[in-house]
Amino acid sequence: MYYIKETQKNFRDAATDLETCIKKNGFGILHIHNIGETLRSKGVAFQEECKVFEICNPQQAWRVLQSDLRLNMALPCRISIYTENQKTRIGMIKPDSILSMLSSDPALQAVASEVEDSTRKMIDEAIQDL
Repeated sequence: MYYIKETQKNFRDAATDLETCIKKNGFGILHIHNIGETLRSKGVAFQEECKVFEICNPQQAWRVLQSDLRLNMALPCRISIYTENQKTRIGMIKPDSILSMLSSDPALQAVASEVEDSTRKMIDEAIQDL
C-alpha cells in the first residue's frame, strides 16, 4: 500500500531534488503543503519536518476522470517527504492500491499502474545524488 524510501540527504536537499525529479518526469506541482511549518505555526510542538507535494500529469488525470468523474476525489497524486527519527524519507500511497479500491475498470487500472511507475521513479531518482 505504501512505497517509502530513505535517503542520506538532509530534508532540504531531498525536497529540492524531489521537486526537480517531479518536473523532469512530466508532472506538474500543484501545491506543496508544509505540514511541519503549519503545525508549528498553530502552536503544535511538532518536531519533525514534513512536506506533501500535490502533483499531476494532465493527460493521465483526464484519463482517470473520463473513466469516472467521482475519482476527482482521489486526485491529485501526493508524494510526501518527511523526517522521522533523524532520517529523511520520501514516500507515497501507491496509486494502484488507491484506485483499485475505488474502481474495477481495467482501463483505469492501466492508468494507475503508469502513474505508479512514474511516481516510484521520481522517488527513486530523488533519493540518489543528482
